[in-house]
Order: sequence, then structure tokens, then C-alpha cells
Amino acid sequence: MFLLLLAACAVYIGLGELAEAFTLGVALLAVAGISVYQEIRSDRALDALRELTQPRAQVRRNGLEASVPVEDLVVGDAVLVAEGARLPADGTVTEFNDFSVDEATLTGEAVPVAKAVGDPVFAGTSTVTGSAWLTVTAVGAETKLGRIGQSLAAIDTEKTPLQLQVRQFVLRMAWVGAGAFVVVWGVNFARSGNWVTALLFGLTLAMSILPEEIPVAFSSFMALGAARLSRLGVLTKQPQTVESLGSATVICADKTGTLTQEGMRVAQLYDGGTASLVPLPGPRAPSATQVLACARYASETEPFDAMEQAIVAAFAIAAPAAAAVPCPMLHEYPLGGTPPMMTHVRQVNGQPLVAGKGAVEHILAVCRPAPAVAEEIRRVTKELSGRGYRVLGVAQATLAGPGFPAAQDDFAWEFLGLIALENPPKANAAAVIREFLAAGMQVKMITGDFPETAQAIARQVGLPGADTLLTGAQVMALSPADLRPRAATTAVFARMFPEAKLKVVEALKANGEVVAMTGDGVNDGPALKAAHIGVAMGRRGTEVARQAASLVLVDDDLAGMVTAIAQGRRIYQNFKKAVFYVVSIHIPIVLTVTVPLLAGWQFANLFSPVHIIFLELVMGPTCSIAFENEPAEAGQMRQPPRPLTATFLAGAELGRSVAQGLGIAVAVLGVYYVAMQQGAALPVVRTLTFATLVLSNLGLTLVNRSFTQSVLQTLRVPNRILWLMLGLTLTLLLATLLVPAAQRLFGFSPVPVGALGWCLLAAVVGVGWVEVYKAVRRRKA
Repeated sequence: MFLLLLAACAVYIGLGELAEAFTLGVALLAVAGISVYQEIRSDRALDALRELTQPRAQVRRNGLEASVPVEDLVVGDAVLVAEGARLPADGTVTEFNDFSVDEATLTGEAVPVAKAVGDPVFAGTSTVTGSAWLTVTAVGAETKLGRIGQSLAAIDTEKTPLQLQVRQFVLRMAWVGAGAFVVVWGVNFARSGNWVTALLFGLTLAMSILPEEIPVAFSSFMALGAARLSRLGVLTKQPQTVESLGSATVICADKTGTLTQEGMRVAQLYDGGTASLVPLPGPRAPSATQVLACARYASETEPFDAMEQAIVAAFAIAAPAAAAVPCPMLHEYPLGGTPPMMTHVRQVNGQPLVAGKGAVEHILAVCRPAPAVAEEIRRVTKELSGRGYRVLGVAQATLAGPGFPAAQDDFAWEFLGLIALENPPKANAAAVIREFLAAGMQVKMITGDFPETAQAIARQVGLPGADTLLTGAQVMALSPADLRPRAATTAVFARMFPEAKLKVVEALKANGEVVAMTGDGVNDGPALKAAHIGVAMGRRGTEVARQAASLVLVDDDLAGMVTAIAQGRRIYQNFKKAVFYVVSIHIPIVLTVTVPLLAGWQFANLFSPVHIIFLELVMGPTCSIAFENEPAEAGQMRQPPRPLTATFLAGAELGRSVAQGLGIAVAVLGVYYVAMQQGAALPVVRTLTFATLVLSNLGLTLVNRSFTQSVLQTLRVPNRILWLMLGLTLTLLLATLLVPAAQRLFGFSPVPVGALGWCLLAAVVGVGWVEVYKAVRRRKA
């Protein structure tokens, strides 16, 4: 549009029509100003998002700890990293606690690497277990990952389906405009013999066809939509994510911290010595206290895991004197095995004690109790899990010699008991599930917990199909083809590990579902990355999860996902309204330029670039500002999700928009033809035709606020910016009709009020028939 205006301005200067040239020069600035304004709004929104989603690092400077953006790190900084954190820079280990790192991003080696003081670590790798203080040796592009990353700078981000559809549509319209430009230029030149004048009218048609408002509106809707979501506690990593939110058909929700509360509490113990269940708080046998003590010794000295924090708190209440005595770590075995277990060797009362805790299956495998005892332990585990508890097995061993075995499974283990931790559902979990279901989406629970625990929580939150279950082992045993139908009909996936989670997400995607996956741990990273919409928890989520996800729920509240989907649907719906408005109003402009010329009417060239740019200056802000501000329509979250690849730029929906445009064109050309047949002068015909077109634009804006509700209903829906745009458009129209200088510039002539009344009636008829169409559809529905 800028280039077309520039060309038209040059033609006016060549013709010596300086007033028109000056007007187009001002229009050039206005068009550029609107684009710059929209870009500034979008950039500000994106800058705010980048600030909110910027990874941060915990540093120690001058003896004080502080959280700073990763980009502010410098060589020599002391940085703390903990389990689940992505390392922000290259460095060396100075202090550590059970510290191991996943270096697969650099080496391809999937096995975590244990680190000690002085060992190098690298940016982009992630902490698997423990914590450590690092001294930074390289940052940014100077890190090992940074040097690799420089080669990725040339890779383009894949465009979303809607981006591609918009681009293709605008390109097609541009080619149509180019062809029409050649035709109009040729016909005008053949009739007038004046190629300059012919060029001017060809440019007029090209300007009237090109829908340059659509890509501007797209970028604005996405960026401003992302900014709105950030104010609602949902951070989007890329604005394009906003577009796909309304398409989500399956929500794969983690259990712990997502559907259940953040904190945990030790609710019961199973004392293996007495084969009895012991409620907490309450009196207990010494052997039951030993179960709790051993579980505490198998936990980190300063735990950051919710389960270990609950165990430490329970031990402090049960045996405050013992809890206060330091028990230094002699050796540790990190979390390992499938399902996992962890072991610590501590000095307790001057003697080494080997304490282990983990999945009950693993504990039973290393303890090897008698079959009858093992069966009873499994029965109790199932009973506790069925109540919604998370169950851990506890065991102890003694050192057989001066050294430590290579693997934790090699100790001579003795089974002590079970610990049942309570993690009840969040108060709003059931309501959130109902919201998802009402919006036409499936909900699936994917958790590493016991099947019985997962199903108990699923029933408590009202998850449909809570009795259907697959475990991680079962998932991995199925071929991709066999998993697809099972994944579609299963609601609860338990005892899941990273590979199994990823396989389920891939199976759902292969079924044609648009998958949103929530998670907070390192083991959720692959599935979050693979999902169409990865959703990480902001407070308890690990850095690995946040980096892999496309959305971050700041408050760890799944209700934010409902809000995000509602906003995604609102944004998509409003973008549709904006596009249909642009298409509908461009059609009468194009036909008003071409029909009289091709039909040989007396006044063939009624409009000039000055008239077209007036309409463009009105349509641009209406499209990308006023419609973007439209509130969500009632019932939007009761509609089924739209297919991700669905397009409204073709088919019946686009046909309705074209029909709207044709209706307006009939009204405008009707006024044009009648005034001409009645012998009105060219300025009068131009005035009446232009007034009809602008009034039709006002009516179209009101009618397109909803594709289902009547205009009488939408008039009550607040949108101050839309009313401001309508008022500004009407004011500008009256100025061109009543101000003598504006009349001369636009080639208008004073007309009676009665004639303008006929223009208004024609506009109402040309636009209003759509209201009849909507009423008929409402009756059928």
C-alpha cells in the first residue's frame, strides 16, 4: 500500500495536481504512522513477555544472594543450581550435594553424569539430582552451547497454519490486484489515449483490492493477545501460541501440583515390624518411628522436594530430639532404577546407617521378603493408594565392609515399612475439569504415581473414564499403531516415565488431536516439547520444564489454562470478524471502480486514490484495533475446539463474507446508477455513492461484531474503541460533505439531506439482510 500510494503521489505531481499530491503525501504519513503505532504496540507487548519469561539465575555477589537475569551473568559469578534447573553458563563446581547433570544436549549421552568439586559443567545442560555452587567461566556466545547455537541462527521458525493461510490469501489477492490493474489501465488507455490518467485509475483499483490490513491485524492480534494473557497470569513464549490455544482438543494434566495441592503431609505409616497401619499424628511403636527416621535419613539434608519436606516435618514432630542431632552424609546413591529408589549412607549415633526409600516395587525387589509378606505389603500398598495416598517403601541395611558397593541394589536390605503421603486435590480441580469438558476437550491424567493413587484422585476430581488405565510399562510394550486407539480411550496413565509420556503425546497427535500437556519436572520436558501446547508451572516448575513449554502458568493454577483457551478462542473469533470485515468492504470498493468502467457507464471513473485512501485510513484501525478489543461472545467456551488446520479463508465462511460484500456493492452501485440515470452531475453522483459506501462501512462494522447474535444484542456489548472509530469515521464523512475545502479535494458537491437519507436507507438494506440470515440460522439452531 505504501508503494502504491507513492506511485499515485508521483502521478499527481506529474499531472500538476498538487492538492491531491499533498493529500496523498499526508496519507502516506498516516498509513506509515498507523503501521508504526501497531508495531510499537506489538513490540512493547513482546518486550514485556520477554522480560517475564527471561530465565533467571541465583547468584552470590559480595556475600549476598540475589536473583538476576541469565543475560546479566559475568565470568567469576558464583551461581546456585538445583534439581530441575538448566545451567545458565559454563563453569566449574565449587560446592555440591548429590549433584548430577544431564549432558545429552551436548554429548547425546542419556545417562546423568555425577559431578564433583573442580569438574566442568556447561550451559544448556540440566541438573538431574542435588544442587551445586558453580563459578562461571564463560557466558553467552562464548559457552560451548553458544558456539554451537550460532550455527542455528539461520534456521527459520516454522510458521503456524493460520500464518501460512493469511500469507497465501494476501498473495492471491495481490496477484488479482496486479491483473486487475493491467486490465483497468489498458481499458482506460484504449478509451482515453492518456496513459498517465489510465495509470492513475489502474492504481486506484490496485489500492482497492490489496487487503494489507489483514497481516497487520494478524500480528497485532497475536502480540496483544499474548500481552493480555500475561496480565492474567499466563506467559506465552511465542505470540503465535495464542492462535493454537482455541484448537486444543486434549489436555494431558500432571497430577501432583497440577490437579492436587502443592504441599504434602505424611498421613499414615505401615510398620513392617508389627504389620500394622499407624495414623499420623498419633501414638506409635518404636519400630514405626524407625520407619519415619530411616525415610528422613534417605532424604536430602536440606530437601527441596515436596515429599521429602513432608517426611522431614513429620520426623521433627515424631522425634524432635533425634531430628535435631546432625547425621552427616558418608555416601550417597542418586535416584535410580525404574521405578526409582535412592540411598544415603549416614553416620547416626556414631555408626554408619544405610537408609533407602523409593517405589515399593523397587524396595521389595531389593529386600526379597517371603512371598506371603511381600503379598501383604502389596495389598496394603494398593489399599493406601486406593485412598489417594502416595506410597513410598522404606528399607535399611548395614555395611558389610569398609567400602561401598558399586550400586545401591547390592546392599543386604531389610524392609522396614511404608510411608503414605497425602496430596489432596485442589479445591478448584473438579470445576476446572468440568470447564474443559464443557469446552469439548478430553482430559487425561499422566502421572508417575501408583495406578490406585492416580485413579483415586481422578475419581475425586470427576475425571470421566477414571477406571481406564495404562501404566508406563504397558505403554512402552505397545507398538505405536496399537497405542493409538488405547491412548484415545484411556483417561489415566500411571507409573509414567519420560519416554512413556512422550510416546502417549505422540500417539494422541497421530490420532489428529491437538495436545496440550502440563508438567513441572525434568521428566516432563520431552513431552512438553512434543505437545502442540506445552504448559509449565511457574512456581514449582523446573527450569527445564519452563524452557520446553510454550506456556507458563505463573500461579501453578490449571484454571489459568481455561482462561488461556478462552482468550485463544476470543482472539481467533475476533480475527475472523476483522478479516471478514476487510473482505466484505473491499468487494464494493473494487466493484464500484470496475463495473462502471467495463459496463461503459457515463461516469466510468468515479473514485480516485484520494477516496480509496480515505477508506483505507478508516478500515485499518477498525480492523486491527477496534475488533481486537471485542469481548468474548457468550457461549464461546461451550463450542467444540476448531481443527488446527481449519481455515475461514475459503469455503462457506468466506462465501458468506463475499455475499456481504456483494450486498453492499449492490446498494452502492444502485445509488450510483439511479443518480446517474436521473441526470445528476458527476460531483453529485460521486458524493452520493461515496456517502453510501462509508455508511455501509459503519453498518458492516456493527453487523460483523457477531456471526450469530443480532445487532440489537451486540449494541449492548461494551467496546469503547469501536465506538470511537465509528464516531471518527462519521465525523470525517460529514467533514468531506460539509467543509468546502474538503469538498473540493474529494470532488464532492452539496446534496440535499433527503438524498443522504436515501443513501442511508440503501446502506441499511445492503448490510441489514445479514441480520435476517442470522435470525433464520438462530431459529434452525
